Amino acid sequence: MMFQAPVRFAPIYQTRVWGGRRLETLLGRKLPESEVPYGESWEVSDRPEAESVVISGEAKGLTLNDLWMWHRREVFGEHLAGHPAERFPLLMKILDACDDLSIQVHPPAAVAAELGGEPKTEMWYIAHTEPGAKLYAGLRQGVTKEALQSALAEGNVAECVHVIEPKRGDCLFLPSGRIHAIGAGLLIYEIQQNSDTTYRVFDWNRVGLDGKPRALHVEESLQSIDFSDVEPTVQQRGGDGTLAVCEYFDVKLKHSARQETVGRAGEGLTFAMVSGQLTLAGETWHAGDFAMVPACLAQEQRSILAASGDAAWLEVCVP
Repeated sequence: MMFQAPVRFAPIYQTRVWGGRRLETLLGRKLPESEVPYGESWEVSDRPEAESVVISGEAKGLTLNDLWMWHRREVFGEHLAGHPAERFPLLMKILDACDDLSIQVHPPAAVAAELGGEPKTEMWYIAHTEPGAKLYAGLRQGVTKEALQSALAEGNVAECVHVIEPKRGDCLFLPSGRIHAIGAGLLIYEIQQNSDTTYRVFDWNRVGLDGKPRALHVEESLQSIDFSDVEPTVQQRGGDGTLAVCEYFDVKLKHSARQETVGRAGEGLTFAMVSGQLTLAGETWHAGDFAMVPACLAQEQRSILAASGDAAWLEVCVP
């Protein structure tokens, strides 16, 4: 199969008690139902329960897993030909937080194996902020396991977690084991390991969309939290645009004023527009658009033909 253009997938929308409608109002999406809160749009997903389906080009109708299993060299690049994963190892989302998410943690690999879950290291790119919006990440200085256990009993866990007031364009890296929560008023691009294991530490004493209290996972959380992880800060962008790099993903922020192509020939990557618009491979791309740029796509097919002055995008690679 020849891949002549970036590959688009159908978004998979998820209702959440803390969600809203900004995927519609800010990104121009048409959401499936008019009255329910959508908190997540899974843009690139190879989860068994939620597989991304191609909606463009010759690969239309194939799943992301089909591309990973049968077209790996052409789409993802020669360096991933021997990757051991049976599914594409990353999951990418847009999150619309109109209320605070639960204070939660994802288990490190060793703990996940013991608890029967999956590890999850992730990063957040802040695409939109409302005044006063907050991120919760890491513990405050001096908080011990015993202090957190006392706070759980007293219902004031939030006082133990470090608070960051982000601005648009900030990035926060979240290794497995970091206690965290997204506060109300944020639209976030999330790049993460292909995992859906989350342990809720505290959920603000609210009920879910079904009217029942949502389950907490206190014991699992206490086993998973890194109690040496204190007061982290947002990432500083590298000279080449690097926002976050680890063994699972490499994420760069690019601007049309400094960049003439999306990636380079031989490099498979995911392209996610965060602002403005540009023309690439005969299509116009707007904020909120995700696509996979196949490794086999020639350099001239990666050329940016036109772009608005505020055009910016993420380039996400599997190392």
